[in-house]
Amino acid sequence: MNVSQAVFAATLIALGILGLIRGDYTPIWRPAPTGLPPHEFLAYLCAGITLACGVGLQWPRAAAIAARVLLASLLLWTVFIKLPEVFPAPMALGSWFGVSETFVLVAAAWILYVARATDWDKRHLNFATGIRGLRIATVLYGLALIHFGLAHFVYVDQTTVLVPGWLPSHLFWAYFTGAAYITAGASILIGRWSRLAAILSAVQIAGFTFLVWIPIVAAGSKDEFQWSETILSWALTSAAWVLADSYRNAASAALASDHRIH
Repeated sequence: MNVSQAVFAATLIALGILGLIRGDYTPIWRPAPTGLPPHEFLAYLCAGITLACGVGLQWPRAAAIAARVLLASLLLWTVFIKLPEVFPAPMALGSWFGVSETFVLVAAAWILYVARATDWDKRHLNFATGIRGLRIATVLYGLALIHFGLAHFVYVDQTTVLVPGWLPSHLFWAYFTGAAYITAGASILIGRWSRLAAILSAVQIAGFTFLVWIPIVAAGSKDEFQWSETILSWALTSAAWVLADSYRNAASAALASDHRIH
């Protein structure tokens, strides 16, 4: 396990512990579903899965199962919880935030699953392993980045207020970071300069975490939304790091080559 994967696993452990302590959904599982089992039961279940998968990823003998369970859980949550939130207003860009954020986490989980796929996985779930699995992960990540970038343009007023006060030309930074997200997402989708795009996008997500959200909560904010966004931003940072780091291995290099061929 490399550093990025260890940090992602540690993040899952921290989120799982937080969920168990609070008895509530952590930001990666929100919004809270309606019409399902009692709120507390499902919240504890999500926290337990998060914690168990984080611990399992750190333990070589359980890593394959942990990656499989984490990926399956996030995919099911996306399909049955996050996507229904989009249906009332599918043309509204803001409706897709929950889906896009989960796509980043799913992409990281998929990278971990591909890296730890057993012979059983390769025989029975071949479509989700190897180059195919990596392609799906990078496509999801690229789509999420493009959505993040478009949101900077559509919701430019909400974006500019988040730019640190010590930076000049807040409007410029809102548009610049939005364009950077879109460019990185498109680059990853078409397989051109994809490794650089993955690295720079991870740096940008980390920049929002460390330059925007952490200073806000460090200043003593008690706003639950701001704390939730800070925790989520850190989770997305660790996931993006896994994606960027994955391009160092031979399989991802083959993926980039395969993109260019097609």
